[in-house]
Amino acid sequence: MKLSLRTTLGAVLLLVLPAHVSAQELEPGAYWPIPRGLNILTVVNSFNWGDVAFDPAAPIDDASARVNTTAFSYTRAFKLGGRSANFGAVVPVVTGHVEGLYLGEPAEVDRFGPGDPRIRVAVNLYGAPAMTPPQFVKYQQRTLVGVSITVAPPLGQYDSTKLINLGTNRWSYKPEVGFSRTNGKWVLEAMAGAWIFTDNDDFIGGRTREQDPIGAVQVHVTYRFQRGMWLAADANYFTGGKTTIGGKQNLDLQRNSRIGATFSRALDRHQAIRMSVSRGAYTTIGADFTSIAVGYNYAWAR
Repeated sequence: MKLSLRTTLGAVLLLVLPAHVSAQELEPGAYWPIPRGLNILTVVNSFNWGDVAFDPAAPIDDASARVNTTAFSYTRAFKLGGRSANFGAVVPVVTGHVEGLYLGEPAEVDRFGPGDPRIRVAVNLYGAPAMTPPQFVKYQQRTLVGVSITVAPPLGQYDSTKLINLGTNRWSYKPEVGFSRTNGKWVLEAMAGAWIFTDNDDFIGGRTREQDPIGAVQVHVTYRFQRGMWLAADANYFTGGKTTIGGKQNLDLQRNSRIGATFSRALDRHQAIRMSVSRGAYTTIGADFTSIAVGYNYAWAR
């Protein structure tokens, strides 16, 4: 491939492959409390496919991508200042394929390996005190207000001699605030946050890659059929993320949104499954993907 094409495809993979450092996530229940001392191991596999939208000035047509991510995570609930809090860590393994036409010539690229992990700490500031398992059984969820901070260290697969990498070679941070209100079997949630990025000062050719923050909001409406089984309608909107490479600013401002649904069901006291589907509702620059994910949780108290 010519250098300009490889550079462009590399920029695309920076958008769509490190999926765990993006504003695209739809996460119902992110601030629901869990009893202190609870540990949760989770495995989630998500498959994403669809078109990729470029700056209209780019000489690329019919671009598409397929990205499969298997994420392994651990969560532990604890007490922080008398409030319900939790710590979580996620390690993704990513397989990606991007193809398209550059000046009418077909081109494609593949990658496989670990992406940047994520570490998240969340605390409920209102409506959810720290609870033991017996106290949690009697707890009635009403209004919740929580905050969180997510950090993505640059530990994913990265080689500065290659244009296309699964890691981003930069630190990423996401402060967020969440609100939840329960009325009978219905739960309304809203979250607002922003991804903030440091610079990648070892981009191909010794250049520096900068990226503006990406602001994101999510809204979820959940119906609880019974304790341990629920269905949520999900939507988000995110904007920002314009990049600068070697001092040259790109025309890649994102204004995108997604819609989807999530279903979760407990199998017994320790096990649960979660399934979700989503698709791009509006995409300017970036990945217009359809996504399907299936996850398994195993929980225990200690």
